Amino acid sequence: MSSRVYFTILILLSASFWVGCEKEITIDLPDSEPKIVVQGSIEQGQPPIVLLSESQGYFDATDLTSLEDYYLKGAVVTVSNSDVEIVLDEICTADIPEELLPLVASLTGFDPEVLAFLDICAYTTFDESIWGEVGKIYDLQIEHDNRLATSRTKINELVHLDSTWFDLSGTSDSLGFAWGNLTDPDTLGNAYRWFAQRINSYPEWSENAGDQKDGGYIAPLGSAFDDEFFNGLSFEFAYYRGATLNSGKEDDLNEEAFFFKVGDTIAVKSAVIDRGSFLFIDSYETQVSNQGSPFAVPTNVRTNIEGGLGGWIGYGTSYDTIICVP
Repeated sequence: MSSRVYFTILILLSASFWVGCEKEITIDLPDSEPKIVVQGSIEQGQPPIVLLSESQGYFDATDLTSLEDYYLKGAVVTVSNSDVEIVLDEICTADIPEELLPLVASLTGFDPEVLAFLDICAYTTFDESIWGEVGKIYDLQIEHDNRLATSRTKINELVHLDSTWFDLSGTSDSLGFAWGNLTDPDTLGNAYRWFAQRINSYPEWSENAGDQKDGGYIAPLGSAFDDEFFNGLSFEFAYYRGATLNSGKEDDLNEEAFFFKVGDTIAVKSAVIDRGSFLFIDSYETQVSNQGSPFAVPTNVRTNIEGGLGGWIGYGTSYDTIICVP
């Protein structure tokens, strides 16, 4: 028998095997009680801000209209530290001060312009006695519809970036990445998160002419890291440019996507986070980046919320600016 005939027979046998084994499979996913999902943060010199939603069923609709229904209103949200306990005010989209919109956008992943179309509520306060302070622990308690969720986070001591700069990618004369240098303290367990925001405007010929390029700080996937492999060392790292959820901007859809560009001015926010916050962010970003990949290892999000899901994150933040020049 020739090798060509033998190969043809193998193909036919394989095809008949798969056709013969074809069977309709119905998966009955059990219903589960919806849980409170927390998106909350506090950083030094800033008020706590918390958004609440409900966990969704696997086959539930996920368009903007239905998404609005998952955000919770009417909760009692309390934040406390060793000195004071404050019940946060509920402020809905139309009432959120303009200066807080970028922070809400960074928590939800929505562009500030999209938030104008969603009737959702954030919980915050203008009582500065509970605003973030470095070194303090903050407890969160949420009561809603006979459900209770709690969490704790700490604003750790600041670790400033030694330097920041822009460098071309090596394949382009105008596109590149943001770089930083960090010296990690010689104490194992430190963790960090990176945010960046382009604060320059689009040029006159752009379809977004005159608009600031980014409405708020954006954390790209992989934004959180710990010192497991570089404890006590000084090292360099680079980040690509992140984008807001469902962005329709031209430079998030063309060859400039994921790159900073010569002429950009980048505001960098570098944050120290506690261990529980790191585990939540790292597992969440791993799950998001793995979606749709048949080769990815399944990952459960490691929430730091008791009685719910999501994250309550304390940020010890420092800031820097990068001028993108080749």
